[in-house]
Amino acid sequence: MLSPSYSISPNDLWKTIATREAPQLVEVRRRDAYEQSPLLLPGALWRDAGKTHEWSGEFDRTRAIALACKAGHEMSQMAVAQLRADGFDARVLEGGYEGWAKAGLPFVAKAELNRLAPRRPSLWVTRRRPKIDRIACPWLIRRFLDAQARILFVDPDQVLNVARECGATPFDIKDVELSHVGERCSFDTMLKLFGLESEPSLARLASIVRGADTARPDIAPEAAGLHAISLGLSQLAGDDDHALLERGFMVYDALFAWLRFAAEERHNWPVKAA
Repeated sequence: MLSPSYSISPNDLWKTIATREAPQLVEVRRRDAYEQSPLLLPGALWRDAGKTHEWSGEFDRTRAIALACKAGHEMSQMAVAQLRADGFDARVLEGGYEGWAKAGLPFVAKAELNRLAPRRPSLWVTRRRPKIDRIACPWLIRRFLDAQARILFVDPDQVLNVARECGATPFDIKDVELSHVGERCSFDTMLKLFGLESEPSLARLASIVRGADTARPDIAPEAAGLHAISLGLSQLAGDDDHALLERGFMVYDALFAWLRFAAEERHNWPVKAA
């Protein structure tokens, strides 16, 4: 659990993403600044900084909340002060959006997210019995686009019908925007579309997913392992797609953590000198 603090640095916040330490992220720039900006912090929800009493009930009191405004000044400070007065562990993102940009950290392409998933919580639909790409994509959605997103799994021939009936965004199926393009899989497509493909760890993760999902283990040495684990999880979960998603998220959280924090670590059995 994050230690109590009034603020959090951009780099420290980035390190928590896709970990159990990740705070709930709230965007509190002035509405006109928010609407004019093409960028969004990963997973952030916009709320009115002056009306915390109207929306604070949406958030989990047992988890920290990080609030981001333009530069970490009055808007986020006001909202943090109100939330802390109500008993929340709330903190200011140091430097706000400007600080995040200065640190060279990734943003989400807001226009594309709002175009494809205009409501929050967002709703997405794909084929049932996920294995690799259809676990990687929901992981990306929940960790970087919308933490409260709902994922629906249906029979393959009903994905488009369900999408049309309930306004869900279809993915990883033929003839939709969020799908395979050439040798690249749906996870690649989402990274590119939402402006995240230049983040080094996500780019490396994409190569692992691509290799595992398209039977090309030569792309990344970890691809064969992901393929084996994914098929094994599928056997354990049976027909419970959401149980499989929960277990699969642990795999992708672990892969992402390895890529960011431990990719250079090596283990060798110690050999005693003769």
